[in-house]
Amino acid sequence: MDVLACPYDKTFPLTLIVLKEREYPERKYEWNKRPFCEEYCALKNVFIKNYPNPQELPCDECIKKEVVDGILYCPKCGRWYPIKDEIPILLPDELRNKEEDKAFLDRVKDQLVKVSPELGNKILKEGKPVNLSS
Repeated sequence: MDVLACPYDKTFPLTLIVLKEREYPERKYEWNKRPFCEEYCALKNVFIKNYPNPQELPCDECIKKEVVDGILYCPKCGRWYPIKDEIPILLPDELRNKEEDKAFLDRVKDQLVKVSPELGNKILKEGKPVNLSS
C-alpha cells in the first residue's frame, strides 16, 4: 500500500477494503529499518510522518498478512480496483475487462457491504469504471 496510487489521477493513498485475508505466521520481519513503509502504514491507516513513534508500528504483524480478495478505492475519482488472489489489479479504464470487473463485484457484493457498508454501497452503485447499477 505504501507505493500504490490511482493510475487515473495519481491519488495516494488508496482506501483499502479487505474482504479476505490470509495469515503467514512463519514470516519474520528481517529488515534493519523500521518502519518498513516510508510514507503510509495501511495496517494502522496512518501516514508515517504523522505517527508519534514510527518505530513502534506493527511491522512484525503486518508482514504476516496478505489480502487475498479486496478492493482499492480512489476517494478522489471514485474508481475502484480489485485485489484477486493477493494481486492488486490497477489498470487504467481502457485496459480493464468490464465484464470481469462486474462479475467480481457481483461475487463480493454481500461481503463488501458487510465489511464497509457506506463505501461498499457507493462502489456498487456509483463506482467507476463499472458498477452494478450500470
